[in-house]
Amino acid sequence: MKAPSPLLPRLVETAFSALVPMVACAVTLGGLVAWTASGEAGRPAGVTVEEGRMLLPFGTDDSAAFFRVRNTGDKDDELIGVEAPTAGGRAMLSRTVVKNGAGSMGMVDSATVPARGTLEMSPHDLDVMVSAPPRGLRVGDRVPFVLRFRESGTVRAEAVVVRPGTGS
Repeated sequence: MKAPSPLLPRLVETAFSALVPMVACAVTLGGLVAWTASGEAGRPAGVTVEEGRMLLPFGTDDSAAFFRVRNTGDKDDELIGVEAPTAGGRAMLSRTVVKNGAGSMGMVDSATVPARGTLEMSPHDLDVMVSAPPRGLRVGDRVPFVLRFRESGTVRAEAVVVRPGTGS
């Protein structure tokens, strides 16, 4: 009579050893699928840039541009830089600061775009200062901009040139 093969118990032991990590992975994957399907996993920051306006400059004066930035994600994003390619890239974020009744502009490094919210630029708060804007601009012209966000990357946008104080 033949003795049982010592190979069979080893195969069974190896199969059980492999089964534990496989079950752990399946349970983890099932949990992640359920978490995502329930909407609890959230959406990453995702921005769109709308309603760009740039004030018509007088002569060689600097100008300002304003944008509405919407974040459809569940995570805040941060506007970390702006370029105006037709102005040699010379654009920067600035904020109007009022102290003792006098207003001044201060450069800022970034601006938060809240999750499921909007960053609304205006002449009275945050704007994009454009140094040496393109010459010969007229009302209705479109000026390209590049906005850089920490999470959403680079977004290209245009600002329509408007008369100061009119919004159009």
